[in-house]
Amino acid sequence: MFMLRRSLLAAPMVLAASAARADWVPKQPIHIIVGFAPGGTADIAARIAAEAIQKRAGHIVVVDSKTGALGYIALKSVANALPDGYTVGIGIMGSLSVGPVVPGTQIPMALIVRPNAPYKTIPELVEYAKANPGKVSYGSTGAGSTNQLGAELFAAEAGGLKLLHVPYRGGAPAIQDLAAGQIDIFFANVSEIVGQINSGQVRALGLASSRPNPMVPDLPLMTKDIPTLEINNWFGLVGPAGLPADIAASLTKLFLDAINDPASKPVLDSRGLVAVPQDGPQFKAQIMKDRERWARVVKAGNIKAE
Repeated sequence: MFMLRRSLLAAPMVLAASAARADWVPKQPIHIIVGFAPGGTADIAARIAAEAIQKRAGHIVVVDSKTGALGYIALKSVANALPDGYTVGIGIMGSLSVGPVVPGTQIPMALIVRPNAPYKTIPELVEYAKANPGKVSYGSTGAGSTNQLGAELFAAEAGGLKLLHVPYRGGAPAIQDLAAGQIDIFFANVSEIVGQINSGQVRALGLASSRPNPMVPDLPLMTKDIPTLEINNWFGLVGPAGLPADIAASLTKLFLDAINDPASKPVLDSRGLVAVPQDGPQFKAQIMKDRERWARVVKAGNIKAE
């Protein structure tokens, strides 16, 4: 759905605005609209930023949830809001159609499998999938979700594996079926599955990252077997079209200072989140690179919006 919803024009919090004068000061609460359920990674990232802003600057920041349609409903709400700085949203890797955003945090995805799976490493899974085309099933939270994109990227980069897609109406039922052996594999943000990993309900094969994550420091890195398989879900700030440069600049400074505050690091680490280190132009380049990669995955996998 993410790149197929081209009609959505929630404008970016323009990165170049950071060079503008940051004179705007909020006089009322700022609302962050999150399109995913409370307790999910996007929601957690927003709440960490909100709490840090309130402690650092004394501004009230409220996190509002508007779930549904893989975040589209929330982004549409942001797009329709007044460009006064008091309504912004959390953009994620899957909302690339809104354009560049203020960098915030990112988190790697991990690959988990059913506990009784015959494969215990990435090479063993690849070998099994090649020997059994179309029989290895993967779950997702819907067509075009980051779960599906991750699995399809893995399939492509591992040599053109033929996997079976089984969509669900949320991550929880997919993980439940994985633990019960009803599906074979599942890609998810590591923070959302670490509990099931530690309890033994599912087996983790690898982290789609080039560096370890503090939540799962001993999990093998998938990039050692497949160097191109680095999947970091990023979470940044988006705002409505027509947002004045001074407001965008002030919001940018508020959120970047909050996320990069040393006091925020222990909280981020506990959730597996990493502050995005790039400056504006670098982050914009990374977004464009991601957009091109996921466009290829969507085309190759013939992924259609629900």
